Order: sequence, then structure tokens, then C-alpha cells
Amino acid sequence: QVQLQESGPGLVKPSQTLSLTCTVSGASISIPASYNYWAWIRQPPGKGPEWIGVISYSGSTYYNPSLKSRTSIHRDPAKNQFTLQLLSVTPEDTAEYYCAGSSRLVLGETSRDTYDDWGEGTEVTVSS
Repeated sequence: QVQLQESGPGLVKPSQTLSLTCTVSGASISIPASYNYWAWIRQPPGKGPEWIGVISYSGSTYYNPSLKSRTSIHRDPAKNQFTLQLLSVTPEDTAEYYCAGSSRLVLGETSRDTYDDWGEGTEVTVSS
């Protein structure tokens, strides 16, 4: 059974960098198999979900064009983790952040059915 778990600070001040980690168990993030792509999605309060980006098992990355200038996704195969960094955050970055895994590359997708597994989500508030 594949499990994903997000972790990171619940509160970030404006202009700072948001850093989140997704720890994966039950599948390797660096070996092509059932799960080949690892994504970040967020949902602001009262709004629909927004796709942030994805990293492949080989380290290739794809980002939401609207967030690309501030977003960086990396992976740590030794720890079986992948990370999200979002620079220069504002209150508009307040959201529930999710990591998810899928067998195929799907850009821009946010529906639950698109991904094979999701983390439980972690709430991030941007406030001074």
C-alpha cells in the first residue's frame, strides 16, 4: 500500500519561502514502476484546487505557468521524499497543500480520480 504524507510549517510569513516535504512509503519515487510521477496540488479556502507542479521518477519537472517563477520541486531518492518550495509567499498562497502520486504524466489535473494516491494534506497559512 502506497502512502504519502505531507509535512512542513503551518504558518509562513509574507515574502518568506514555503517549504513542504512529501514522504512516500510503499513505492520508490526514483524507480519507474506503478508510480512514476509525484505532484503537488493546493486548495485555497473557499476556492477550487490548483495544480502546482510535478516531478518524475527521473527528476524531470513541470510547473503551473502561473506559479513557475516562484516554484521549485525536488526529490531526495535516499529519503524517498519530494519537496516543494514556493518563494515570496503572500496571503493568496494560504491553502491546504497536497502531494499525490500517479502512474502517468497529467499536467494541470486536480481531480482525485486522476491520481492513484494522495496525502492527507497540510494546512499552510501565510500571515504576519
